[in-house]
Amino acid sequence: MDNSGKEKEALALIAEADKKMKSSRGFGALFGGSSRKYEEACDMYVRAANMFKMAKNWSGKIWDYVGCNQPNIGSHFVPAAGNAFSQAAHLHLQMDNKLDGAINLLNAGNAFKKADPQEAINCLNQAIEIYTDMGRFTIAAKHHISIAEIYENELLDVDKAIAHYEQAADYYKGEESNSAANKCLLKVATYAAQLEQYQKAIEIYEQIGTYAMDSVLLKYGAKDHFFKAALCHFCVDMLNARLSVQRYEEMFPAFSDARECKLVKKLLDAYEEHDVDAFTDAVKDFDSISRLDQWNTTMLLRIKKQIQDDESDLR
Repeated sequence: MDNSGKEKEALALIAEADKKMKSSRGFGALFGGSSRKYEEACDMYVRAANMFKMAKNWSGKIWDYVGCNQPNIGSHFVPAAGNAFSQAAHLHLQMDNKLDGAINLLNAGNAFKKADPQEAINCLNQAIEIYTDMGRFTIAAKHHISIAEIYENELLDVDKAIAHYEQAADYYKGEESNSAANKCLLKVATYAAQLEQYQKAIEIYEQIGTYAMDSVLLKYGAKDHFFKAALCHFCVDMLNARLSVQRYEEMFPAFSDARECKLVKKLLDAYEEHDVDAFTDAVKDFDSISRLDQWNTTMLLRIKKQIQDDESDLR
């Protein structure tokens, strides 16, 4: 499909918006016409952005081509949806239309996700600042999650992803959205354990496990949180792992009957006996009925390596 027509229409709108902006700073501003022209320019930038979206043109520098009759669409710096939304956002903010500014910054961020993750983060952060100033912390939390996901999936920066999940959790807790907060904290715990920040992961898993065991709807999931906490303990110290399992059973008697609890006990016995085969068999038996996910597999392999290392030392 040829999208050049949409791009040309968008360019024309941007050029017209640019003219309105220039005239609003001149003679017309003396007669109070600048506000109306700003609003018209905002509308044109948004319409242009939507045309760029239809053309799947996400990222670039719109000002490089304003006023050009024959823009070089193949150039590195091309007009784009993200930039047009961003321009509209900043005009709204100049007019003190904070909500419209934030909405357009979010639209800009969503467009930039397609081509420029870092610029998407910049736009989302600006929107978050507006929402927190307005006291709309639930919306701010949602967009901290969006930033965390960009760091997680696009930029592969786990530490920054963790920071944004933690901030989202704080905002959700402040708004009494405990379920949403716990989802964010579970992401933090998952990554913390992978980074060998075991104590941090343990605290989160135990906190959420305790919260879940007191809820009729969430009780079944408590065993999974205590299981993961036990594996994190196991990665640090076998004795602490055994003591933690005993404590979880006392707190939550249903944990004693869970396959996860029985697995950890078998693994503890195998560890004490330095029996790699028994360890492996216990994991295989469990996995044949309840498939272990990648996180659990990673933790179990770390524990198994400790047994193997201990065996080598004994020899």
